[in-house]
Amino acid sequence: MLRALAVDDERPSLEELLYLLHADPRIGSAEGAGDATEALRRINRALESGPGGPEAIDVVFLDIHMPGLDGLDLARLLTGFAEPPLVVFVTAHEDFAVQAFDLKAVDYVLKPVRKERLAEAVRRAAELRTGAPPVPAPIPVHEPDPDHIPVELGGVTRFVAVDDITHVEAQGDYARLHTDRGSHLVRIPLSTLEERWRARGFVRIHRRHLVALRHIGELRLDAGTVSVLVGAEELQVSRRHARELRDLLMRRPAS
Repeated sequence: MLRALAVDDERPSLEELLYLLHADPRIGSAEGAGDATEALRRINRALESGPGGPEAIDVVFLDIHMPGLDGLDLARLLTGFAEPPLVVFVTAHEDFAVQAFDLKAVDYVLKPVRKERLAEAVRRAAELRTGAPPVPAPIPVHEPDPDHIPVELGGVTRFVAVDDITHVEAQGDYARLHTDRGSHLVRIPLSTLEERWRARGFVRIHRRHLVALRHIGELRLDAGTVSVLVGAEELQVSRRHARELRDLLMRRPAS
């Protein structure tokens, strides 16, 4: 049974999160804090009481944007503790996932929080706390619709056409899909997308970038460096991938 602390400066969001946590049978207790400073005081008491003490906290469900000390600041402080609680970020902003996982966060849940998605975060925390090997978030081997990829934003799932994706950028355990209309973060490693979309004309040009050949407008050579123009963005090509990319572009059918 996990002992949880939820931290959010917006009272309705905090109450909703606590309601969902109390409804999960793996949560033994859950209390709230209205800001990171209050949460830090509560966590200090927990650490003083020890892991088996009455004040102990196993996992903190933490918002990011808060006045004063924000969620990322609090998570950085916790990394300096000998036995800090686990951290799950719960936020309306998708742009901080890479920083969150650099801070060893267990999960990154987007608002509005869905019961099923929060349950997945609780499961991961419970497995880590009990010492069981963590099970990664499931990645389907076969997409139900190979022409689209599901992306989640604010509790809403959208389906992005693979043909609209110009390039993909690695961001830790995540990948950012770029289109002409914006970008989307998905919890899929770049290497997985490289293998899945190779037959659809996507090629690795750098350890951080996967590019759709059909969206490359220019190949540029400048003082020994190679880059490609994808829309209005110029992306560097690593030396190990430059020759393969040139060969593929030379064989690309003229449009």
